[in-house]
Amino acid sequence: MCVAALASATTASAQGKRPMSWLDAQYVRNAGGAEVSPDGKQVLYTLSTPDWKEATSQSDIYLVDVDRGLASTKQLTFTTAKNETQPRWAPGGGWFVFSSNRESAAGQANQQQLFLMRADGGEARRITNARDGVSTFEFTRDGQSLIYRSGKSNEEQLYALPVASLAKGTPVDSLSPAQLTKHATGVGTWRIAPDSRRIYFTTADSVDGDEKARRDKKFTVDVRNAETPVAALWAFDIASRSETRLTKDATQAVSGFTISPDGRWIGFNATPNDRYKRNVTEEGIYADVYLLDTQDNSVERLTNNEENSESALSFSPDSKTIAFSASDDMTRFNMKNRRVYLRDAAAKGQAFRKLGDYDGDHSVNFWAPDGRTIYFSTGAKATTQLFALDVASGKTTQLTNVDGVLSVSQEEDSKRYLINYQDPTTPPALFTVSSLDAVKNRASWVQLTDANPWVREQLSLGETSEFTWTSKDGKKVGGVLIKPVGYQAGKKYPLLVAIHGGPAAADLLSFNGGYGAQTYAGKGWVVLMPNYRGSTNYGEAHKVGIVGNYFPPGYNDIMTGVDALIGQGLVDSTKMGVLGWSAGGHWSNWIVTHTNRFKAISSGAGTSNWISMYAQSDMQRNRQHYLGDKLPYDDFEAYWRQSPIRYIRAAKTPTMIHVVEGDPRVPSPQSVELHMGLKRVGVPTELFMYPGASHGIPDARNRLLKSTAEMAWMDYWVLGSGKKFSWRDVLQTLEDPKADKKVEIKGP
Repeated sequence: MCVAALASATTASAQGKRPMSWLDAQYVRNAGGAEVSPDGKQVLYTLSTPDWKEATSQSDIYLVDVDRGLASTKQLTFTTAKNETQPRWAPGGGWFVFSSNRESAAGQANQQQLFLMRADGGEARRITNARDGVSTFEFTRDGQSLIYRSGKSNEEQLYALPVASLAKGTPVDSLSPAQLTKHATGVGTWRIAPDSRRIYFTTADSVDGDEKARRDKKFTVDVRNAETPVAALWAFDIASRSETRLTKDATQAVSGFTISPDGRWIGFNATPNDRYKRNVTEEGIYADVYLLDTQDNSVERLTNNEENSESALSFSPDSKTIAFSASDDMTRFNMKNRRVYLRDAAAKGQAFRKLGDYDGDHSVNFWAPDGRTIYFSTGAKATTQLFALDVASGKTTQLTNVDGVLSVSQEEDSKRYLINYQDPTTPPALFTVSSLDAVKNRASWVQLTDANPWVREQLSLGETSEFTWTSKDGKKVGGVLIKPVGYQAGKKYPLLVAIHGGPAAADLLSFNGGYGAQTYAGKGWVVLMPNYRGSTNYGEAHKVGIVGNYFPPGYNDIMTGVDALIGQGLVDSTKMGVLGWSAGGHWSNWIVTHTNRFKAISSGAGTSNWISMYAQSDMQRNRQHYLGDKLPYDDFEAYWRQSPIRYIRAAKTPTMIHVVEGDPRVPSPQSVELHMGLKRVGVPTELFMYPGASHGIPDARNRLLKSTAEMAWMDYWVLGSGKKFSWRDVLQTLEDPKADKKVEIKGP
């Protein structure tokens, strides 16, 4: 399986193309928010353009015909410093509503109001004048009203505007939105019933006045796993303007819900009212699934699992069947493949059937109109494909075979299929087809967006392919391999091993994956992105192969992949480096303490000491599972044995360390501990600590800095460049007048 880029530097030069730079990655635009018109003939979408210098982005709205595709693209809004988002078609089509801060006042730069615009062009006009702005909005399916939410944080209420007045062009000052809800604790997540008679919403049972007051008065200390009010599910009747509480159990907090197509059923997830279970990060492992019958408001508990995460409930098109995805073994926390569980909605107490025979994760993306098939996208080695799950037999069938990454969805009204796709030479783009059979045929896809035409026009990319090898224990391992731009057979190249995070994830045949690997390829590096033991997409045994023995299997997979490339004569074994972030940082730290074969390492947000990491991280159960399922307080040795810092005296490789100071997932003390250990044993090391409180670097400038400094570290220690990182390398991107001209964006 191979996706070729350009054959040689000579060819690239003749075509006037150049290798990819770190600055190029900062200019990649993103098309999103696709909205298909009611008649299925047009698609609205937003195009976001980054401003890396200001660490911001700006978005406008575009329109494209589904039959003519790119040739019909039309830009509808033309703001420069403001944003247009969330385009939503009016029920009858012809015009749409969107959210924008284009008229926000000074000091309210991010306040959003709603605007109306015709699809055939013309000026947009404001239709709301909400004092606190508008957060979310939706048309009722009967086409009578536009409902929106507005208010101060945690005090938001729902309001309605008549669609007839909007269509007539009534000025905003003459529009009188009707306030629908006056709920004491505000409105949280909300959805309109299919028959447009009700609005369902979640809200807290109470408001802690002292908690609000102390924050208003700047007593802003954060309490870990703080007590918070229980959230319940409510219904608002639009005709009578009355509210009804639907969930009565004060021991359970509702976290999300879905509504059946016929409006009879509501599926919701709820978590025990336990501050140490409700406020965890680990994908709702303590939540369960419930089914509410709107005919009598009775609630059935569908699952009762102490440590397992179930998806939201999904309904078949006729509302008679319910389904959700969860682990193959729902009795305890584990990393087993996810299956689909299914039964009749009205069959109270009936056991669920478990469906799915593919050795990978199953989910419920959308149903066939007759309810006989469930479709979902999931990983298949270094790709993502569309699969079909037969409801009767439970058999899983792979429908697509692309050398890339795709996800498929079906638009609810028009039934058109939208395909989000990318591959090593195609930045993310949106395509459409009218039938499921057409999804299988790549040649039949109609392209709707082309956010980055300059990529194919200006850049020469390294040839990218899926690469497989045999690990130390005889198991087959795969990953992604990028050859240098201008690759010449028989020549040996420096190697960069780029290790993905997760570890339950995978590197794919995507565009510029592996920490901006194409920039390294443009500088003459071979890049290996190994899907080591613990990764997804290669079967359950591969994914759980590190449980209880975290590092050695993955380490052997990585090192045998390196040996395979050396054996092929592709790599110079004296010029090799390693980098990674999160779990990739974990493995980088293990590598620095277990081999001296690499000349340089860059570790991003990696663990060094699992014992201290357990308490510092926002994910305890996940750590416990991987490290043998015991608490560290019951088996310190199990955690210490698998901690890189234990072996720090074996470290010899120059190591650069990157971490966000307030990282909740792999807290910065882990990096500080590694840095101190390396210093004390005499290993060259640098620690870059970035401002923020996220697991990834939040600021675009600092992301550029990290990449530039990291490559300089590799050049110095691996290639012997003789030049260490200099701040001038980053600062010149701000001063060079040609920097902004490297990317000439010619159109959408």
